[in-house]
Amino acid sequence: MEIKKSPKADLEKGKTLSILMGMVVALAVLFVGFEWGTRDVQVVIYEGVADIIAEEEIEITRPENTPPPPPPPVPVVTEVLNVVEDDVELEQQEILSSEDSQDAAQVQTYVAPAMVEEEEESARQIFTVVEEMPQFPGGDGELLKFISKSIKYPVIAQENGIQGRVVCSFVVNRDGSIVDAEVVRGVDPSLDKEALRVINTMPKWAPGKQRGKPVRVKYTVPITFRLQ
Repeated sequence: MEIKKSPKADLEKGKTLSILMGMVVALAVLFVGFEWGTRDVQVVIYEGVADIIAEEEIEITRPENTPPPPPPPVPVVTEVLNVVEDDVELEQQEILSSEDSQDAAQVQTYVAPAMVEEEEESARQIFTVVEEMPQFPGGDGELLKFISKSIKYPVIAQENGIQGRVVCSFVVNRDGSIVDAEVVRGVDPSLDKEALRVINTMPKWAPGKQRGKPVRVKYTVPITFRLQ
């Protein structure tokens, strides 16, 4: 059997309308609540901030164009004049003119510097080659004889079998004397010493000459040491 409801007893019919009405009322209450809670808001500017800003302002000043200080005054030098009485006698001073000096210069005689004589130069100078070479008395043959007779062969050199030629040089002075003997090329100290001894015992030579005048000449003589 089908159940049928009365249209008056149907609850679903007014449900939608009730929901709409409830929403309208809720919105109205919410709107009234917002309007009721609004208050006047005043914005207050804290004066301390303005003071801080004012204090941080930097004052910029420009230097004024001040004129430079005036230069110091120049000291004034006053000239002091010594007043001399007429009775005071002044010393007479001789005044030389250019004419006087020229006359004195003309009177003076020119003295030439002392020249070194040619003889003094030749006395100090040592020649190696001259027009007339120095010579042993009697010639080169007598020189060889003198050396062979004067030589004494050193015992040490004989025992060790040392022999050779010692070259000696010396200077023949203008008077023929022998000076500055030395060994140019030696062999052994014992042989070199004996060669110098023989050279220093030589008699005077005939001096060498240059332009007809005796001069100092350096001469070289070889002395041979040979074992028999």
